[in-house]
Amino acid sequence: MYRIVRKQELNPTVTLMEIDAPLIAKKAEPGQFIIFRAFEDSERVPLTIADYDREKGTVTIIFQIVGGATMELNSLNEGDSLHDFVGPLGRPSETEGLKKVAVVGGGVGCAIAYPIAKKLNSLGCEVHSIVGFRNKDLVILEDEFKAVSDKLCMMTDDGSYGTKGLVTNALEELIKEGNEYDEVIAIGPVIMMKFVCMLTKKYNVKTIVSMNPIMIDGTGMCGGCRLTVGGETKFACVDGPDFDGHLVDFDEAMHRGTMYRDFEQHAREASCNLLNKEVK
Repeated sequence: MYRIVRKQELNPTVTLMEIDAPLIAKKAEPGQFIIFRAFEDSERVPLTIADYDREKGTVTIIFQIVGGATMELNSLNEGDSLHDFVGPLGRPSETEGLKKVAVVGGGVGCAIAYPIAKKLNSLGCEVHSIVGFRNKDLVILEDEFKAVSDKLCMMTDDGSYGTKGLVTNALEELIKEGNEYDEVIAIGPVIMMKFVCMLTKKYNVKTIVSMNPIMIDGTGMCGGCRLTVGGETKFACVDGPDFDGHLVDFDEAMHRGTMYRDFEQHAREASCNLLNKEVK
């Protein structure tokens, strides 16, 4: 069992949990993920590792409450334990040798972008972070990004905080200012990553994206997380989750991401009913 040592609400729909998992903390690297089950009969769900502390033996996860499984997870509190917490899985992000990088995060994807920015900063890389949210109330990890970034661009769709606009607006402005990036790393909604890649392809800047399709076993056996990258079938759980964004078939990925929408809605409603009964 994996005990929750800290729980923090980052905004109304996003929660941070620090989990006692010393064996995972010992091996974890930015870009890798875990698969959890809140209860014995819960769905298996992957979450990218948001941070880790090898000395304390803890792993931090940040998740958005969007479906039945994340609702169940959010029902647990400090001192409670998760039934399963497996990892680290996937390939670590490649950070060695990079001198100047733009890290682009969108929404809860910033939780995945942050540990990469942190690792790059620790290696002496110049890090320009661009983070975007729909509005001020949804902003997360601002102080954390400030601590590891040489430049931080905060964007909101409605202009309620930072600069009004999209992350692509800020990225293009930085490129036009003469910033020559070894790499752009984009993590967030698939549609955001698609448009970041369309922009960077125009400027011939290598771009890495972190893909998070439906995943079940995390070992490449089920095939649920398959993607088309450069015309070849890849599996996010073992070949990724990081891929060359200029080679990813984003339209296919977005289509596959909608295939289980009705099932996810049903699971959310079932969890709502179950959790409401338990509260009563």
